[in-house]
Amino acid sequence: MAQPRKQNEALYFMRRNAKLQIGVAIVFLFIILALVGPLLTKYQPRDYVAPGAQPPSSEFWFGTTSFGEDVFTQFVYGLRSTFLVGMVGGGLGTLIGILIGFTAGYRGGIADEILNMLTNIVLVVPSLVVLLIVAAYLEVRGLVFESVYIALFSWPWAARAIRAQTFSLRSRDFVDLGRLSGMKPLKIIFTEIAPNMMSYLLLTFILQFGGAILTAATLDFIGLGPTEGMSLGLMMNNATTYSAIMLHMWWWFIPPGLAITAIVGSLYITNVGLDEVFNPKLREM
Repeated sequence: MAQPRKQNEALYFMRRNAKLQIGVAIVFLFIILALVGPLLTKYQPRDYVAPGAQPPSSEFWFGTTSFGEDVFTQFVYGLRSTFLVGMVGGGLGTLIGILIGFTAGYRGGIADEILNMLTNIVLVVPSLVVLLIVAAYLEVRGLVFESVYIALFSWPWAARAIRAQTFSLRSRDFVDLGRLSGMKPLKIIFTEIAPNMMSYLLLTFILQFGGAILTAATLDFIGLGPTEGMSLGLMMNNATTYSAIMLHMWWWFIPPGLAITAIVGSLYITNVGLDEVFNPKLREM
């Protein structure tokens, strides 16, 4: 009976938390636009559809680029790429952090020392320098490569946080009871410890999701992102490269910039709202 009561209590505070509702609503709107948007245009992102530098109109809602490409088409396809990188990069980074954090926190001893050393090594490795070297040898880079690369350098902070939480839970009575009943360590971790950290793991994933989107936008903007496809960061890179600001073509760089800000900001607001829901000390009665 305790578990359903706890779930009902969380749902009650979710419905009352304005930050959570606003954050989820904004993210949901952008997800819908990413899914439905390509159905609202008959063009591809790189199609030359009209004279260049046309402002927004009834035919081209976000205007055209200097080369006559439809900005709205690039925007909705770029949204898809943004959420794909966030899902794959953030999800993989969270998964790596969970595996290493749980193992180090539960095992302790030499396993903890080795994994902690690995975490510290990844933390001090200059990821941008590594990417520059990789980019010099890879002529073609895709979204999957970018997502995996982001994940490989984003997991350490998650692993450290999960390790600390696991340390505090591994000495609880229900974990000791699992050991005495003959449960294997892996089963104890994922059936006894992990369920008691689900809210924390969810918050970690949301932060990783937003971090992956922001990192991908940064890499795309400085020209180290995918060489194929379209993304919001690449739109801003193209707008800067071809002097959209000097030419007063605001419709080329403002939509992707606002979208990245709104998505990452709403994910942060969602995270704050969920933290208030799950943490009784932060709840607003």
